[in-house]
Amino acid sequence: MFQNIPTVTKNLLIINVLAYLASVVLEMGGTFDLSYWGGLHFFGSPHFYLYQFVTYMFLHGSLTHLFFNMFALWMFGCVIERVWGSRKYLAYYLICGLGAGLCQELVQFLMGSYSLTIGASGAVYAILLAFGMTFPEERMFVFPLPIPIKAKWFVMGYVCIELFLAINSSGDGVAHVAHLGGMLFGFLLIRYWERHPYQNFDLDSGRQFMGRMFENLDARKRRKPRATEPPRRPETDMEYNARKRQNQEEIDRILDKIRMSGYDSLTKEEKLRLFNASREQ
Repeated sequence: MFQNIPTVTKNLLIINVLAYLASVVLEMGGTFDLSYWGGLHFFGSPHFYLYQFVTYMFLHGSLTHLFFNMFALWMFGCVIERVWGSRKYLAYYLICGLGAGLCQELVQFLMGSYSLTIGASGAVYAILLAFGMTFPEERMFVFPLPIPIKAKWFVMGYVCIELFLAINSSGDGVAHVAHLGGMLFGFLLIRYWERHPYQNFDLDSGRQFMGRMFENLDARKRRKPRATEPPRRPETDMEYNARKRQNQEEIDRILDKIRMSGYDSLTKEEKLRLFNASREQ
């Protein structure tokens, strides 16, 4: 599975994990506090350096912090990198991470409350926003909700939660402003790209990636034999023609729906049906 992760996402995962391991080893040895020197200090601090705007987003304060950021990066970053291509995806990640740091610095200056900022959360939240804006109608299962929700509502929910926490949980040690800052820069960057289309933008690649995931899940279900299922008799020509005609009518209906409402209006089942039909051609 690891070899199927796109290049930039894979390298970001590796760098973040190695940076965390290095910080743990150096801290245990008592030789060097990597998080302190690589984390983002307030710009008025004597320990502030410009390079920290980059290094802070590759450092994490705990294994839990690292795990949830990397899980979200893997889950959403794989799709977005396939849609945008590696260069645009990397530029987006770094710009949004930088923007998250700038917003955190600005709020600290206005509030007069200073703290060290580390973590990839600002850039990761921007990736989450990109997924919600690229596939707004995609349905997602979100714990603990019992039913799937559309990606656009999932992202908007996160924005509201982070905004509430930024206002009411200033002492929880989490850089909620950096999360919102990353999403803000991501939103502005995506809107800019929409007005200046990028020639290598490949929405179908991301959709095909998700389609393959759904296909693999469906294939696993079909492989499980039922012990009580009676043997099937051979299909007659009339039954075969009727089945093919029914399948074609279903594909025509899906194509009409795309023409009327766009690809994002399809359900997961319809996307999978269309993907499987294209493989049978």
